Amino acid sequence: MKSSNTTWHHATVTRDGREKLHNHRGVVVWFTGLSGSGKSTLAHAVEEKLHMLGCHTFVLDGDNVRHGLCADLGFSQTDRTENIRRVGETSKLFVEAGTIILTAFISPFRNDRDRIKKLLDVNDFMEIYCQCPVSTCEERDVKGLYKLAREGHIAEFTGISSPYEEPLDPKLVINTESTSLERSVEMVVELLKISRVIHPK
Repeated sequence: MKSSNTTWHHATVTRDGREKLHNHRGVVVWFTGLSGSGKSTLAHAVEEKLHMLGCHTFVLDGDNVRHGLCADLGFSQTDRTENIRRVGETSKLFVEAGTIILTAFISPFRNDRDRIKKLLDVNDFMEIYCQCPVSTCEERDVKGLYKLAREGHIAEFTGISSPYEEPLDPKLVINTESTSLERSVEMVVELLKISRVIHPK
């Protein structure tokens, strides 16, 4: 923090009060995996399901935040780290608001993801690894990014010219190559029920 002339203001409406109003806990559900592994698709499908269950939710998508919150950042390792830091701080605010925040970011570096975990209580962060081989992601290549990376038009592209560090202890691993979207959503919602984020219905 660059200035010491700030004081934390304690809210009179607490997180506990917000969670009681919402009838579920606030939590970060962090989807990580290669480009094309299905993170955003799964995050939005889970949000639709939770919305139907009456939950307060929001999706932070990797591409979307770069149109606003992180529009000034590039894709160097330093900028990627700052991108994830901002998303982590934003997610923490959503948790305090009692919201289920679903984030879909490649977030390739383990240290960056671990830093987010340390921002939050142990029960407030659920890392979900969307596991999918590079070859399958490249076959999908819905954005044409792998082709551009192979041709040398995109530098430091995860999975091609920049590494992806797999999670060591995720809450859930979903093989998005072989698992249907419907089943993947069920797995995430079941995790939220088992973890007492939402109540079984």
